[in-house]
Amino acid sequence: MGVDPLSQKDKICTFDCTYCQIGETLLFSSERKIFVSTEAILKEIASLPKNAKIDYITISGNGEPTLAKNLGDIIKRIKKIRKEKIAVITNSSLIDRSDVQVDLLRADFILLKFDANAEDLFTIVNRPSPGIKFGDIVKGIKKFTAMYKGRLALQIMLVKKNKSYAREIAKMAIKLGIKEVQLNTPLRECADDPLSKPEMDVIKKYFKGMKIDCVYNAKIKHVKPMHKEDAEKRHGRGKR
Repeated sequence: MGVDPLSQKDKICTFDCTYCQIGETLLFSSERKIFVSTEAILKEIASLPKNAKIDYITISGNGEPTLAKNLGDIIKRIKKIRKEKIAVITNSSLIDRSDVQVDLLRADFILLKFDANAEDLFTIVNRPSPGIKFGDIVKGIKKFTAMYKGRLALQIMLVKKNKSYAREIAKMAIKLGIKEVQLNTPLRECADDPLSKPEMDVIKKYFKGMKIDCVYNAKIKHVKPMHKEDAEKRHGRGKR
């Protein structure tokens, strides 16, 4: 089940990734603030049936969720009323900040975006807002993984722009001590075309020794959204 701590009409993000399924980033920001009160989120969470079949309560959203200054409070208070584990999907842009690290330490599963191996490729693929540097993200991930005791994985989106750098990205992941990766390519409508399954199968070999989840091998869970139009807006329709 997804939780959006931003919940704004337009995407608010630190990146303008070329492959983003939500679309172009019009509201760039690296300032943390409260977008939605913890109480408002808890009210909706409390309305869920106690026996609802949920594997993870996943905090992501219409943009970068670590921009929510109350992220840590949201996680802490959800855990008081629900038994499910909590995951956070982040683009890693603020992972070098100590306040963000403290908030993320409360979660059970952290998924960190990692699409490049150097500053120039990072700029081309993720198109960050000014002041966000690839080197700071690498340092932040290294520091965070050293202190984090939960489950952690890198989410790597592979497109034509970074395909030839996949081996180098894998080497960096190994140096960072990463044990799990999710290898994705955009199968939903966006500005970038997906890599083929044979291309992804070659790339998977670079990450040998890690736990690997590849988008082409993922089991599709069929779920019924509570609000179909809103779900399609946020997640797009699958490509045929």
